[in-house]
Amino acid sequence: MQYISFFTATILNWKHLLLDDRYKDIIISSMKFLVDEKRTAIYAFVIMPNHIHLVWKIANNCKKEDVQRDFLKYTAQKMKLKLKDENPEKLKSFYVGAKDRKYQFWERNPLTSRLPSEELIVQKINYIHANPIRGKWNLCKEFTDYKYSSASFYYSESKEWDFLTHYADAVDE
Repeated sequence: MQYISFFTATILNWKHLLLDDRYKDIIISSMKFLVDEKRTAIYAFVIMPNHIHLVWKIANNCKKEDVQRDFLKYTAQKMKLKLKDENPEKLKSFYVGAKDRKYQFWERNPLTSRLPSEELIVQKINYIHANPIRGKWNLCKEFTDYKYSSASFYYSESKEWDFLTHYADAVDE
């Protein structure tokens, strides 16, 4: 049985690759694909300049490790191709020359934490939504104004991210 969990993945060496919306859009399209393929339900997300946070639930018929691996591998491949076409100099900064890959975009061992209660789910969703206005980021004045977050889904009833499911729908299951 899979559980709702909090997932964090960080760009290699905390580089700010995700400042560019084109790279954020790669992540969005991958999240949408995973939901459309019924491999996961996504309840909340934020894409920051150098990391992402998700609250999601992997489908019971899928292995958590497989979905995470496929998500990160696909997004890394798309980022590599975009950099190769549009910014080969920047691509060089992701060269690692490892046995299993020439380039690496995500830090190894992303964080996954099970969220066993509604209280913890809400706490992590609030943390995610506050991320763009917290600390050094100041990406917007109001957290609902930050485009690459699920905050507008929850607080402004935006339909832009149609792949999202309200967490209350999962808690009621």
